[in-house]
Amino acid sequence: QVMLVESGGGLVQAGGSLRLSCVASGRTFSRDAMGWFRQAPGKEREFVAAITWSGGITYYADSVKGRCTISTENAKNTVYLEMNSLKPEDTAVYYCAADLNTFVPNRDAHEYNYWGQGTQVTVSS
Repeated sequence: QVMLVESGGGLVQAGGSLRLSCVASGRTFSRDAMGWFRQAPGKEREFVAAITWSGGITYYADSVKGRCTISTENAKNTVYLEMNSLKPEDTAVYYCAADLNTFVPNRDAHEYNYWGQGTQVTVSS
């Protein structure tokens, strides 16, 4: 059973930075992809970034491109989302997700097989 556990959320002022972590367990991750999504109150869940476990392919939403970096640390089965120049509109619950048996990361949440419980990110103005 795949389990994903996020951490690293919190309260930060606009312009600040946070690094989210997602520890994955339950299988050997190799030909899989990982994604970060977020959901703000009253809004639908939206794609943020995705990466293959090999780290060779990354995708970003236009809203975070240039401000966020997704990366993997295979030895720790961990995926990171480094977020800089945070804005109040980045406030949301951030979820880590696993898309198994794929060589290409996906922007569509429906393609992901497993989800973490989420971590709250709040950016104050």
